[in-house]
Amino acid sequence: MNTILVKTPNRIDKTLASELGLSRAKVQKMIQSGLVFVDEEIVKASFEVKAGDVIEYEELPDVDITLTPTPMDLDIVYQDEHIAVINKASGMVVHPAPGHYEHTLVHGLLYHLNDLSGINGEFRPGIVHRIDKDTSGLLVVAKNDHAHHHLQDQLSHKTMAREYLVLVHGVVDTNEGRIDAPIGRHPHHRLQMDVVASGKPSVTWFQVVERYLAHTLLRCKLETGRTHQIRVHLKYIGYPVVGDPLYGRKKDNTEYGQYLHATSLTLIHPLTEEAMTFTAMLPQEFEDKIKEINQQG
Repeated sequence: MNTILVKTPNRIDKTLASELGLSRAKVQKMIQSGLVFVDEEIVKASFEVKAGDVIEYEELPDVDITLTPTPMDLDIVYQDEHIAVINKASGMVVHPAPGHYEHTLVHGLLYHLNDLSGINGEFRPGIVHRIDKDTSGLLVVAKNDHAHHHLQDQLSHKTMAREYLVLVHGVVDTNEGRIDAPIGRHPHHRLQMDVVASGKPSVTWFQVVERYLAHTLLRCKLETGRTHQIRVHLKYIGYPVVGDPLYGRKKDNTEYGQYLHATSLTLIHPLTEEAMTFTAMLPQEFEDKIKEINQQG
């Protein structure tokens, strides 16, 4: 993801065209495709940016992308006419992005579901919120634009609750805690986030589930939803996620990825206004890792 710091107020399409040396038509195509974000939200071409705003963007791919419905084994926990809840496997990319233009979750959704909302552009149909490629667990998908707006409002107003189980290095000595530290783009590593003074307010709650000889299993709750939030916050307090290729210890980098699983999702149904909670058991690989750690101690 590339970033631009806005210096003067203007329409976002004009700002990007000027900064990138591109035609407004190409910039508008980027925006319509859901490749441009401000405050982690996809925006329209007419959006007015302010001085100090950070624009995040992905350039249009050089290759033609056809979102072809692709048969794949998806764990669909729930679905009706308005929403679907998916238990995503670790290693699966949610939507097309540079380097990952095929066999994403979106390709599978187009095969399994009849309808998806179109608010987030042609490359992200139905996608309301993201889960990192190597994070497993629950995410909700919108089947129509009304549901999408409703779910986005829940994210904005923090009425959608998400809980994660995460295995970390080190024995956490306090039973529970609150991490309140701003997160922004790493000043030197473009692909990483970090705790920085200029970052966005970010809060993660954690509770110890079980302690091992040199590891801890935590339950984390998100008060905000920043990119890589749990991974960055846990590294910040000295307990990096096991297997994390970006923020963890290099020696335990595995093909599985980070041991981080979205185990619980609570939302308000966009039509019935009923509170609904969904849960997903730990993947077998995660369970096997815990057994391995237990045997070491």
